[in-house]
Amino acid sequence: MNSSAFLPKKVKIVEVGPRDGLQNEKEFVAHEIKISLIDQLSSAGFSNIEAAAFVSPKWVPQMAGGEIVMAGIRRYPGTIYSVLVPNLQGFEMALEASADEIVIFGAASETFSQKNINCSIAESIERFVPVAKAAIDHGMRVRGSISCALGCPYEGHIDPARVAVLVQRMADLGCVEIDIADTIGVGTPNKVKAVFECLRQILPITTFSGHFHDTYGQSLANIYAAMELGVSIFHSSVAGLGGCPYAKGATGNVATEDVLYLLDGLGVETGIDFEKVVRSGEFISKALNRPNGSKAGKAYLAKNASQA
Repeated sequence: MNSSAFLPKKVKIVEVGPRDGLQNEKEFVAHEIKISLIDQLSSAGFSNIEAAAFVSPKWVPQMAGGEIVMAGIRRYPGTIYSVLVPNLQGFEMALEASADEIVIFGAASETFSQKNINCSIAESIERFVPVAKAAIDHGMRVRGSISCALGCPYEGHIDPARVAVLVQRMADLGCVEIDIADTIGVGTPNKVKAVFECLRQILPITTFSGHFHDTYGQSLANIYAAMELGVSIFHSSVAGLGGCPYAKGATGNVATEDVLYLLDGLGVETGIDFEKVVRSGEFISKALNRPNGSKAGKAYLAKNASQA
């Protein structure tokens, strides 16, 4: 029997390269480059792009000037432009920047929460109560993100039940979508299935997205495992950009080009132009003077170069 018959017919890809992908870059990336990257990705057909983060430049210097980026991009109809916000001040900036969606975040690990945002999990959620309310009052979409849902650099294994508690809290705040993030890339298909099996007892599986880092090369397998359970939203980063400043050794997000190649081979629709994404991956890799982290992107470019 064809196993792909049980997979979602369509998948939404949230492109996180401009925010999560670039946040760990040591050399500041010019606003013009960020704007050009977002415009290229919009042109490729993404329905959701993480464009900026309104966080303190003291903690994440790379995200300084998010308001300049948001003012400079070309808005495509039907595309959600998301920004990460840590507090009400960040929300006010998101509102001023006409963001379509704010992303609030917590961790399934107490230690990671302390290291990342200097407070407990309970305190972090409490901080977001007025933020989520303000966003909803202004007609803005609210998305929640849960770090270390499949493992923590400090605590190791994370019980899915702990993730479930945080999911419920996020849902109570009004989050319409909740990201289950493998921040350090330690997840495997069985771990992924265990987490999502637990979570679908609380909320419809369509509420959740998979956000997988590729530290151990498991991201594509993890995406497939999640799709088998009905997950139809995934995060990825063009050219495999990324890493986490608070998770030593974590490598980039799964490369968008690789995810698109997988989904196309499975006959799963995305509405995204693969070639345009490959070109944008090459653009940002050259701009950062670093190797392209996408296997599919590099293979496609090499093939076309040999045929030229």
